[in-house]
Amino acid sequence: MEVILLERVSHLGQIGDTVRVKDGYARNFLLPRGKALRATDTNKKRFENQRAQLEARNLELRTEAAAVGEKLGGQTFVLIRQAGESGVLYGSVATRDVAEVLTQGGFTVNRQQIVLHTPIKTLGLHAVPVALHPEVEVTVTLNVARSPEEAERQGRGEEVIAREEIDLDELGLEVGAALADAAGEDDEA
Repeated sequence: MEVILLERVSHLGQIGDTVRVKDGYARNFLLPRGKALRATDTNKKRFENQRAQLEARNLELRTEAAAVGEKLGGQTFVLIRQAGESGVLYGSVATRDVAEVLTQGGFTVNRQQIVLHTPIKTLGLHAVPVALHPEVEVTVTLNVARSPEEAERQGRGEEVIAREEIDLDELGLEVGAALADAAGEDDEA
């Protein structure tokens, strides 16, 4: 299906471009959200009449997004989650969780604006892109920790996940002694 884009759509085109997309993508995403019109003669004329208004509205929205992006970009937000000793979360952090944290931090962001290609499943500092407008994207840092104290330590750059180092020589002696004791018990029986 051919459609006329009413706003910039990433990986597709700019305002006013006539592009061919799959029917389902047009019917289920572009048309209901007002991002495109079917490319008929009537709609082409209607678009040309509204083009100046659409471009002015897009410029206004982009300017607002850029202003918010300057304040939001580079900020760090703390998210407290339960995790095991190895640093793996019991649940994962999804776009909804990130949007809630940003909203609590004083920014109006919905979950569709959060660009997470895979859910966050470990403790640590994670860079999360936020698309405020199709032409404005900023990155925030998400500090996922088990407690506020641990988040503070992670923020300073400390390693919070304890990795136990096993002394193999000591382990070998203990296993050898246990095997010798077991062999001695077998001889007595």
